[in-house]
Amino acid sequence: MDKPIYPSIKSQAAIKNGIEAIKSKSTVHKAQNLTSFSTHFHQSISSLNTLNISKHANERLQQRGIEIDDAKWKAIEEKVTQAKKMGIKESLILLNNAALIVSAKNNTVITAMDRDEATDQIFTNINGTIIMN
Repeated sequence: MDKPIYPSIKSQAAIKNGIEAIKSKSTVHKAQNLTSFSTHFHQSISSLNTLNISKHANERLQQRGIEIDDAKWKAIEEKVTQAKKMGIKESLILLNNAALIVSAKNNTVITAMDRDEATDQIFTNINGTIIMN
């Protein structure tokens, strides 16, 4: 009868080194995943506060020659975020040169008009107004 063949038994040091190598790779992989998750998470949060401009609103801004600089857009985004925290869903934003209807719920500018045009308008379906200089 043939003798059974058993796999060689590794020394405790070899086993320990193998386990440490696996743990090290696992730790690096977990750190990369956490960094990746953290990056995506922060990007998602910051995009929640980014104000989108609908196609319709963008056309109105261009047709009416309304220009709003980046600093003003940033201020509008901050006010919309504040309004959203207060439960505002649809708001009228009055600027010196424009009036915007914004869905705070969706972070989207729905429409835009110049301030003179807004003077004789009746705004419906809004539950908040933001007045900015």
